[in-house]
Amino acid sequence: MAAPTVFFPKLSIVLKTALLCLLAVWPSLSRANDPSLAALFAERQLSGTLIIATADGSQRYVHNDARASQRYASASTFKILNTLIALEEGAIDSNEVLKWDGVARSLPDWNRDHTLASAFKTSCVWCYQVLARRIGGQAYRSYLDDIDYGRLASDFNPTEFWLNGDLQISAAEQIEFLKKLQSRALPFADEHFETLRNIMLVERTPTYALRAKTGWAARGQPQIGWYVGSLETAAATWLFALNIDLRSEQDLPLRAQLLRAALRAKGIADLPP
Repeated sequence: MAAPTVFFPKLSIVLKTALLCLLAVWPSLSRANDPSLAALFAERQLSGTLIIATADGSQRYVHNDARASQRYASASTFKILNTLIALEEGAIDSNEVLKWDGVARSLPDWNRDHTLASAFKTSCVWCYQVLARRIGGQAYRSYLDDIDYGRLASDFNPTEFWLNGDLQISAAEQIEFLKKLQSRALPFADEHFETLRNIMLVERTPTYALRAKTGWAARGQPQIGWYVGSLETAAATWLFALNIDLRSEQDLPLRAQLLRAALRAKGIADLPP
């Protein structure tokens, strides 16, 4: 009977250790498909995915974990990285004015001169196409390979690739890129990171700073709406990447509205609707 007396205490220690490990990771596991986030999508009858995660990786909430790994055209969310590339390559500085060519385009706000900041804010396609011509396809390929940003087609259009699906990225990959951006683990000068931080600022209050970029992949079916960025609070910096299937142009405001509702639902920040 000596063997059982020795064996079971050891087994008990092993089980206790395993249980403690399971409890330690359980909060992360339980958020892999977060029910409160799912309710927000269901309420709006939207198909999509959302990841909200701390920059240090300690907390993470996900809606639709399977879709979070699916790639879609990056659309204007690429302007975050594109802005850094343009600054680093000397294609523009923060004070240069891009002169409108007089061609009327679909969005009235594009039909004027732009600075880098206003081009980013209005998602001015022609402005970034001017920068793309200055940068060139070879430089883009090099940066995208080095940074491991999504997937770029082997043969791509240097002035259209972020719009036409030549460059695709998943919500999970957006979060990994945002982590590198937050820690400045990317091959860009500090002054360019600071310029981008200022350009990305959407809203600042005494309790948080919201930095974000929308995206609208309008050339495929279904069309995809993006919203990616960060929320800085006193407690932590949160990163987010959201994409949804757009039923019509009227769904575009839901990108930011859904993200704000999700941040409130998770108790991260009390953002207005």
